[in-house]
Amino acid sequence: MSTSTATTRGVLVEVESEYVEERSDPEQNRYFFAYHIRITNKSDETVKLISRHWTITNSDGASEEVQGPGVVGEQPRLDPGESFEYTSFCPLTTPVGVMQGTYQMVTDDEESFDAVIAPFTLSKEEVVYH
Repeated sequence: MSTSTATTRGVLVEVESEYVEERSDPEQNRYFFAYHIRITNKSDETVKLISRHWTITNSDGASEEVQGPGVVGEQPRLDPGESFEYTSFCPLTTPVGVMQGTYQMVTDDEESFDAVIAPFTLSKEEVVYH
């Protein structure tokens, strides 16, 4: 399991990822990963997640950009102290990759900012950094 955390303007984004063996087929170069995200509003203003932007890079160096409205079909609005959690998935053609990105947020005062999603590893094997 790989984890990452980042805070931007009081919006904390925590990620855990894991390999999903039963949905993968290494002989066909299909590796399937789940990632669970918790977004917590630690600021003193209400924020809404408008859209997402991901960069997904496999171990061959091939990169893919994914953009779209909201997350898992929702555009959560978070009052101070509230959290939103969801799980999504990412297929790769290599046993290791990296995801990172941003959530485009807007405050009730219509100020926009990008909440950073720190890089996290997608790995078939446990990865240990020293």
